[in-house]
Amino acid sequence: MGSLTNIMLISSCEPQEPEENIPHMDASLYMAAAKGNIEEFNNRQGLQLESLKTPNHDNLLHVNLATQENAIWHFDSVHSLFKFLPIRCVSFHRYLSIFISLIKREKRSDFIEQILSKCPSLLFQTNAKGQTPLHVAARYGHSAIVKLLIKSCAKARDGDLELGMDQVSAVREMLRITDQESNTALHEAAGCGNVEVVKALLEFEDPDFPYSANKKQEAPLYIAARRRGSGRLLTLLFDKFKSTPHGGSHGRTALHAAAMAGDAEAVKVILKKKGNLTKERDEDGHTPLHYAAHLGLEISVVKELLKWDVSAAYIGDKKRGMTPLLMAARQGHLGIKQIKELLEEIENDQVAEEPVCPFLIQNVSTESLGKQREAHLIVAALIATVAFAAAITVPGGLQSEKGSEQGTPLLIHEAAFKAFVVTNAMAFTFSVSALTTHFGVLDNLLSQFKFFQRTIFFRTQLVSGILGYATLAMVIAFSTGSYVVLKPSHILVIVSYLVCPIFFYCILGISNVKIPK
Repeated sequence: MGSLTNIMLISSCEPQEPEENIPHMDASLYMAAAKGNIEEFNNRQGLQLESLKTPNHDNLLHVNLATQENAIWHFDSVHSLFKFLPIRCVSFHRYLSIFISLIKREKRSDFIEQILSKCPSLLFQTNAKGQTPLHVAARYGHSAIVKLLIKSCAKARDGDLELGMDQVSAVREMLRITDQESNTALHEAAGCGNVEVVKALLEFEDPDFPYSANKKQEAPLYIAARRRGSGRLLTLLFDKFKSTPHGGSHGRTALHAAAMAGDAEAVKVILKKKGNLTKERDEDGHTPLHYAAHLGLEISVVKELLKWDVSAAYIGDKKRGMTPLLMAARQGHLGIKQIKELLEEIENDQVAEEPVCPFLIQNVSTESLGKQREAHLIVAALIATVAFAAAITVPGGLQSEKGSEQGTPLLIHEAAFKAFVVTNAMAFTFSVSALTTHFGVLDNLLSQFKFFQRTIFFRTQLVSGILGYATLAMVIAFSTGSYVVLKPSHILVIVSYLVCPIFFYCILGISNVKIPK
């Protein structure tokens, strides 16, 4: 800390006053700092620059860097309005915006350089969040300002000299200053994603220095990996440091972050340096492949992870034992087909001589499918028989008198009778459909092949649903048929009314029964 202390004392400023006595800068000085107007400070005599702060303890450099960034944001907002103008106007405005931003950048650099020449100790002052001007410059991606601040830190009393060990140590101490969230300037730069800023920060850093995680347990490598398109940034960090912490929040790693961002290039860079991270699980037991499969952002990310280590596809999470493949299937991502194909491409000898993923359904045996099919046929036949008989012998009987209406139902004009006819017809139709679906003369033979086994499985699942609808229609038909013939008896009518609610209540109760483990 000695070199850093010496440089902080090399200043034309007076010694700093206690923090509680620091005067806040007035409005004119604040505006001058925000706009980078150095003349305002040159024209005032006796200013103690190190004592000028906002209520948040931002000094002149903090104000300039943060306010200039906000001004650029407002300028970009105006630029978006030009989308609706003719192409020539838009092109002119684009060139104008580039020109203006270059002027602002040059003006900002000149202002900061002159302020630091008057009071170098501003470089090391922190605001209420514990952030130095270097933190702010790194967060907003001002590479030229970051280089200027580092140069100012290393500047000796007699002018710019070749950097010696004292100056290098001073720069490193400034780079390692942490704010209240334990973020260094490198943490901020990693979040910004500006490669030039990271290069400038790493130039004088010690390759053996381990950058620790912040209060959110996020290391710079993890923060960088969260940004899409961070491949170059990650390469810089890996090449600079011999040992690079990669941890993040909730027990995740940089590979988790890259997979969540859907960045295949970043995943590839991390795997080359830390291939063992494919099986690393977070607090919930999720691997990077879990997140890639769940989010379904890029199938290329899944490909990279599976090519590096296919065994990660069989790791289940802590809560439900869900594998990445099951997680992708549950989400219904279109990439599920590609994931399945990738798994099937892997040689069998890699996984105990067994196919990796024979088919994407439950492992149901041929015998089990056959028994389920027979049960469906019996139930469907019974429902069809009952519905057919009810259609022939309708409730209330038929007209026996000769005439145009002979043979028609006596209660044909009753609303309940009409409901009976409709629901009875639905029950008959559903049951016959189930019978037809299951009648396949080659089913038993073709079920030995995987493709047809899948077909039979999904057909069985379909028939289960159809029979459910047929049963529901049959219950409603029974209730309405009973009502239409029992209408004279109020008590019996109430009983016929209760048939459907009782049925639904029983079904609901059965579906909610928990099977003991």
